[in-house]
Amino acid sequence: MGKYFDMLCEDVRFREGLNACMNCGVCTGVCPAAEFYNYDPRQIVATVQSRDDEAIEALLKSDTIWYCGECMSCRPRCPRGNTPGYVIQALRSLSQKLGFFVESEKGRQQLALKRIIGDNILRTGYCIVPRMVKPELHPEQGTVWKWIFDNDKEVFGRFTPVYMRHGAGALRRLDAGSLDELHRIFEVSGGSEFFDRIERFSDRKAREMGYEEGADQNYMMDVFRYNSNEHD
Repeated sequence: MGKYFDMLCEDVRFREGLNACMNCGVCTGVCPAAEFYNYDPRQIVATVQSRDDEAIEALLKSDTIWYCGECMSCRPRCPRGNTPGYVIQALRSLSQKLGFFVESEKGRQQLALKRIIGDNILRTGYCIVPRMVKPELHPEQGTVWKWIFDNDKEVFGRFTPVYMRHGAGALRRLDAGSLDELHRIFEVSGGSEFFDRIERFSDRKAREMGYEEGADQNYMMDVFRYNSNEHD
């Protein structure tokens, strides 16, 4: 009893985010995600405070912890000074650490985030660059974005003369020394280990789901685009 609660307490965000919840429900009342999803921050905090390992493990394996948009609307409104958004962040990190994230539809999409955004940071130094927003992955962007994507050098070259080239300015190509330093930061800070963990647990789940090649591109695209429409 309390194993997962103790693990959560190791996360400074959890210690900062949970003081003494009285279950008033103000956080749920102001939460934008609660308007669109079957999502109740008040209930999440109540579950965590129960220190019930079975209930917390179910939470760590659920879609619920991935609904939060981390807008932190809950933070200034809680009469007890709690921040449910921080609690959610700690739950997500623990879910990723223990490999529970692969047990939910939204959790499995962490692999796509790691490969699309995480790997791009290490490759270019940016979270995202225009060339990464591929029309086939983001059809909601429409035909205008397709044209911008196909003509990115012309379009973004109007805003910065060093678009994806070496030099000084926005969207420049980073030099090798800067990228090497970035890689070292990830190694020292645990970021690389975190990325490896996402890949390892995802690969195991992919094989469990029948993907013979493991967490290959097909698996990533399937989990990235799949929507059960059972989240409201």
